[in-house]
Amino acid sequence: MPPAQLEKEMIKPLQLLACALFGFAGSTSARTPAGDIAKKDLHVYLLIGQSNMAGRAPIDEAAAKDLEGCLLLNATDEWEIAKNPLNRYSTIRKGLGMQKLNPGYSFAKAMKKADPKATIGLVVNAKGGSKIEEWAPDKRFYQDILKRAKAAQKTGTLKGILWHQGESNSSDPGSYLPMLKALVENLRKDLKLPGLPFVAGQIKEGEKINDEIAKLPGALPHTGVAPAKDLKTMDRWHFDADSMIKLGERYAREMLKLQKK
Repeated sequence: MPPAQLEKEMIKPLQLLACALFGFAGSTSARTPAGDIAKKDLHVYLLIGQSNMAGRAPIDEAAAKDLEGCLLLNATDEWEIAKNPLNRYSTIRKGLGMQKLNPGYSFAKAMKKADPKATIGLVVNAKGGSKIEEWAPDKRFYQDILKRAKAAQKTGTLKGILWHQGESNSSDPGSYLPMLKALVENLRKDLKLPGLPFVAGQIKEGEKINDEIAKLPGALPHTGVAPAKDLKTMDRWHFDADSMIKLGERYAREMLKLQKK
């Protein structure tokens, strides 16, 4: 066989192998972790609020690992393996370096444990220092979470909302409950889920705000409260890592109670 023909014959198998490899790589890179998950089995939760929901507690070695069986909606509205900091893709967050451990970490683990067959999908869009007035329907914060929640609903089933906010409204608690009630009602209406479970977390310092938050279940059905009693903070407002994990577990307990109802 002439050398030129021999060279061509040797190159053919390599070309076929390359095509197979690149073809395989292309097909997998185009898929997301949620690609093979049925919509009903991807349980989506929307996490919103201010700094404690954004996360300010340190992330230790264990919390830095991937969250098994949990996904996070990223900046392009696609699902990826969930990993701290969970508020990294918030459209309204402060600097990335400020985003640390939030209650979503232990919440997701608890919800996964309660239903091992489900995949937990988190949509986290919080901003430190925000007031509840900034979450009104005509404001950017609300419109952003609505957009992201609807994007998540294309591939998953929205199962509940977690809210942690109140520190920035602690000096004027009188009008807080009506605004919180309106937020829940507006989200349920715009997401077309009238009975969507909603759990609000209490803050560390702010007895009057906490009293208003505690009234929410009596004001609206399918709502609950994650108490902050006995939790510890690193400063005046921000929960430490152990307390953040306890708070997330309390959110999960309340959410499971509402879902059972």
